[in-house]
Amino acid sequence: MALRGVWQLQKLIVSYCNWGGSSRGIRAFMESQLPAFKEKNPQLEVITELNRGHHPFLKGLYKNKNERVVCVKNMTPDDIHQCATRLRNALGRKVLKLKTRHVTKHPSVQGTWTTDLQM
Repeated sequence: MALRGVWQLQKLIVSYCNWGGSSRGIRAFMESQLPAFKEKNPQLEVITELNRGHHPFLKGLYKNKNERVVCVKNMTPDDIHQCATRLRNALGRKVLKLKTRHVTKHPSVQGTWTTDLQM
C-alpha cells in the first residue's frame, strides 16, 4: 500500500528449493506469474534465491526497516500470488493489540456511552 504516494515495500525475496516437493507451487509461480508481477510493480525489487533443503517463503523488506516472512509451503501458484500481493499492499507496521474497543485521544470525563443506561 502506498503511504502518501510512496510504496512501502522495497524488496521482495522469493526463497525456494529446486528439488523439494514443498516448493513445487513456488517454482510454477516463478515460471508463470512472477514475470508479470515484476512488470506490474516496477517500484519493487524482486530477488529469487535458491535455498536447498528448506521450505519456500516470501520475505518482504519495508522502508521502515521491518520485515515480514510468509511461508508458502505446498501452496498453489494463485495462493502464492495472493500472498505476494498482500505483502506489497501492507504498510510494514507491527500489529498492535488494542487494549479497549474504544480508542480516542480525549476520553470522556463522564465515561463511555452504552445502550443499557439505567435511569
